[in-house]
Amino acid sequence: MSTTRRTAPGLRASAAVLAALALGGCGIRSTPVPVDAGPAPSRASCAAPAAEEGRGPGDGSVRADVFLVCGGTVSAVERTVAPGGSESGSESGPDARLETARELLEELRRNPSRAEREAGFGSSVPGDLEVTGPGDGDPGGTLRLSRDPGGLPSFALAQIVCTLTGTAAAGRDGSVVLGGPVRDDGGEPPLRYSCTDALRGSPEAAKTAGTPLP
Repeated sequence: MSTTRRTAPGLRASAAVLAALALGGCGIRSTPVPVDAGPAPSRASCAAPAAEEGRGPGDGSVRADVFLVCGGTVSAVERTVAPGGSESGSESGPDARLETARELLEELRRNPSRAEREAGFGSSVPGDLEVTGPGDGDPGGTLRLSRDPGGLPSFALAQIVCTLTGTAAAGRDGSVVLGGPVRDDGGEPPLRYSCTDALRGSPEAAKTAGTPLP
């Protein structure tokens, strides 16, 4: 009767085969090196953090709501902005309207703070987007963006509309009139936008949210 002598390398090979079969039976693919998959994904809280003091004391800075993207919607976070950034537009003139629009657009272009990022907030507004006043023939309250509103990402347009609505950048009724760059051919006419519950909850609706001016 013969006996089979197993060497140490042979034993190690058998153990490796058994381990591979065990992993295969459990539906787990074996890998020759350790894999770091990182921490388990967590759900964003979308709880707006307190506004950070971004300016010096006594400079007249005010708090304003700036709308950022979180959890598939746009939600307000409070920021510290220059004077005029949160005032109602009921009595604002063209200079105050444009100054407020520029200040708030600057906030939207900024990278979210660490606290905002940790809560799940982000911004889709392009960093190079600019705003100017009305062109020839535009209603007095028109704001002209450096890109056509309809060509912006839907989340970005929803952010802009909801951030400007109800401030000194808006009209007496709280709505905002937005157009694209002034062109020789006139371009697309400006449209009136309002920050509705539907727009906040489904930013994709921004593409069809604008209404023609009378």
